[in-house]
Amino acid sequence: MKVEQGRRGSADPAGRAGEPIRTAVRQPGAEAAAQPGAEAATEPAPRPARKAATRRTRVADVAAQAGVSKTAVSFAFNSPERLNAETAAKILEVADELGYRPPPAAHATVGKNTMTIGLLTPQVLSGMFGDPFYTELSAGVAAQTDGAGYGLLFVSRRNGSLNRAIGRGRVDGFIVVGLAEDQPEVEQIRRTGLPMALIDRTALPEHASVESNDEVGARTAARHLLALGHREFVVIAVEPPNVAGAFDYAIEPADIVAWRRLTGYRQGLELGGVKLRDERIVAGPSTFDGGVAAFQRIWDDGLRPTAILAMSDALAIGVMWAARELGLRVPEDLSVVGFDDLEMAPHSNPPLTTVHQPIRGKGEEAARLLLRMIANPDLERPEHKTLDTRLIIRASTALARPRNRIVPRPQRTGLERGALGR
Repeated sequence: MKVEQGRRGSADPAGRAGEPIRTAVRQPGAEAAAQPGAEAATEPAPRPARKAATRRTRVADVAAQAGVSKTAVSFAFNSPERLNAETAAKILEVADELGYRPPPAAHATVGKNTMTIGLLTPQVLSGMFGDPFYTELSAGVAAQTDGAGYGLLFVSRRNGSLNRAIGRGRVDGFIVVGLAEDQPEVEQIRRTGLPMALIDRTALPEHASVESNDEVGARTAARHLLALGHREFVVIAVEPPNVAGAFDYAIEPADIVAWRRLTGYRQGLELGGVKLRDERIVAGPSTFDGGVAAFQRIWDDGLRPTAILAMSDALAIGVMWAARELGLRVPEDLSVVGFDDLEMAPHSNPPLTTVHQPIRGKGEEAARLLLRMIANPDLERPEHKTLDTRLIIRASTALARPRNRIVPRPQRTGLERGALGR
């Protein structure tokens, strides 16, 4: 995989004001309004004047309006970490109001490409590279960009990375993962006019998008557990929830992944006559530790499910570890189903039953759609792709046991609320 930071160049010559339009017909009263050097329309003028209305907003204009130095304006776009967050935000807001855009790099001039695309994620980069989901997704993106001769620039939401990528003309377009249309980063990309492909969001019809059929996959997982005789369920959702440790089904936007999966779980369970109550929906970060903490909270709250529907494999694997620490056997006492089918899923203990989604395929498809938009800037109808999911049955699910036969072994020391260790 090729990771490029882009090349800096001189200012975009396209940003200069164009030549004034000349006409051979003088309108009545034009003499009074004519600019110096432009009276003789039929003869070339040595230095044609520029119309005042076409003057671009300058750094000095932004600095004066924001009450800061020109250097501070430059920092806001290029090195925002050198300013406090409030000052940087104020400068960017003023710049947006005045219509100021920093000059793009020379290689981003009309007709030229940087041959680099940006991958914007909701996580900081250190977290992203430690997340197996993003590792697989990025591999899919890179497979397409490498094949097309493009570099890949990883961009986080922190420390002004997006401002620098846009302001310095480093990328030809963006793949945006999991960010809502009302996020300021998404709106910022839209204002630049750069092409954008969304992963796991569908609310912007003017931009390409790729998602998995999450509802169908979740519904299939719920029905699988019902067929095994389970009736006591808990769903572990992926944060960020509206309230820490909970998921507000009623007000979450319908196009986010967690909402779609929860809808599928509810539908599948209701087909079997089971209503999923709100107190049986908890949430945690999509990590191993998030799964451990979520199951400990479930147990401490007095819930005794026979089956867990986890919205990610990382959560599910954490749940299985925590259950074993509490003396429960998986799947004899507790069945667990994940979602993703990460490469580690077949190698967990026990091998994880999960909903497969084509994670790498999502990355490949998003990159393909973005590259198509870059090559065809006048494309009127971007594509929107929905990829299939399927249930992979392994060893973490089994027939439900009678409740009175589930007797946890004594809890091991070291697994305490707020002090969870591996």
